[in-house]
Amino acid sequence: MSTAQPAGNYYDKYHTRNPIARYLMRGFLEAFDSLCKVAAVESAIEVGCGEGELSMRLAAAGVRMRAFDIADEAILEARKRASDASLEIEFSSCALDQMVGTSPSPLVVCCEVLEHLDDPHAGLAVLESLTTRWLLASVPREPVWRALNMMRGRYLSRLGNTPGHVNHWGREGFKSFVATRFDLVEVRTPLPWTMLLCRRR
Repeated sequence: MSTAQPAGNYYDKYHTRNPIARYLMRGFLEAFDSLCKVAAVESAIEVGCGEGELSMRLAAAGVRMRAFDIADEAILEARKRASDASLEIEFSSCALDQMVGTSPSPLVVCCEVLEHLDDPHAGLAVLESLTTRWLLASVPREPVWRALNMMRGRYLSRLGNTPGHVNHWGREGFKSFVATRFDLVEVRTPLPWTMLLCRRR
């Protein structure tokens, strides 16, 4: 099976100066923080950690973190940022389909990854194997995501589809997809994402 996702564009959305993007990211992070409080775990795994922002956020709150990304350059940047912030996080370069057999954790965070996978069902199965209790996952909410891209003049020839996005879910579609393996506990819809906290069956 192939669950590996291509490396992302690594636009630093968490530290953008664009006021609209900052507003949207504030909503994303508020939703993320609220769901992490519901999970209330002492350790977690992040899949597709990028530059490490979410792992650092959890580590700063006292959560022991292991974080993975397919891109070596992203892991190098994440390690630098964590070191600069005096946070101890175990970062590793690894694709999702190479994580089978990894020691599981009470929480797996998988934000902005599943839309990249050629086989999202196989990817969801790997995520299930990595958690003993919780999955916190988010994806862009369609067609809102594409519409916002086109409003800012991006990817017009692709009808607003971000390069690398091969799966497209609305809120209900994403809920139904994740519910094939998990029980849905909480749903957040910070514009323009769908974010779920799910419990392993």
